[in-house]
Amino acid sequence: MPIAQKISPHIPYLRRYARALTGNQKSGDAYVAATIESLLTSPDSFNSELNPKVALYQVFTKLWRSLSINRQKSGAASFDHDIDSRLDVITPPARQAFLLLSIEDFTNEEAAAILGVSEKELDALMAQAGREIAEQIATDILIIEDEPIIAMDIEHIVRSLGHEVAGIARTHNEAVAIARKGGIGMVLADIQLADGSSGINAVNEILRDIELPVIFITAYPERLLTGERPEPTFLITKPFQPETVKAVISQALFFESAAHTLTRQSA
Repeated sequence: MPIAQKISPHIPYLRRYARALTGNQKSGDAYVAATIESLLTSPDSFNSELNPKVALYQVFTKLWRSLSINRQKSGAASFDHDIDSRLDVITPPARQAFLLLSIEDFTNEEAAAILGVSEKELDALMAQAGREIAEQIATDILIIEDEPIIAMDIEHIVRSLGHEVAGIARTHNEAVAIARKGGIGMVLADIQLADGSSGINAVNEILRDIELPVIFITAYPERLLTGERPEPTFLITKPFQPETVKAVISQALFFESAAHTLTRQSA
């Protein structure tokens, strides 16, 4: 199959990625056009052994690193809102890792291949992105966790990102009581709590009064992955890696805040 046919279905997604990466439509589209031109003139740069989308993004990445296109303010309003200014504060390699995993939905292995780094280096880039995003979107976080050592680990992770801990709850009632004091911007919740109560029920009660992102950190992911009802967007399985928790906290806050910005603009 000709390269043009292989890459054609993926070009719109590459534009999305390039626009987010550069911060505006004009620069992003210029990089995509340069990538297509490069592939047509040097087809050997396309690794046919990879998934076509991965190979396309890999060529884009090599071009991104070798060219210097002057950034110009786009006339397209859809790329001039707060989500772009937040992405702009993330240094380029970390920004690439964040976008590849969070928006483009590549696996860790695919994203590492695109960037030409090891998966360990990719984890470090995601951690860096998390720290840089957190500096822009700091908030108070409620931790619902009945195991003291795990709660302390999560608290350390939260504070290392620049957030504050609004409280640590071991039961449904404690969690709701802390939330009702106000001021929280996120909930990190276990499912099975100390007194036999449910973290799911606690979160549902909190969400009746407050709209905020929730991340479940649980040893029982199957309870939340049935596909039979509305289920959480953000789910981490125990035992967890600290870098995973950091990345997911930053992603959840980033996209929640961006959604509110877009809602205000469309009102």
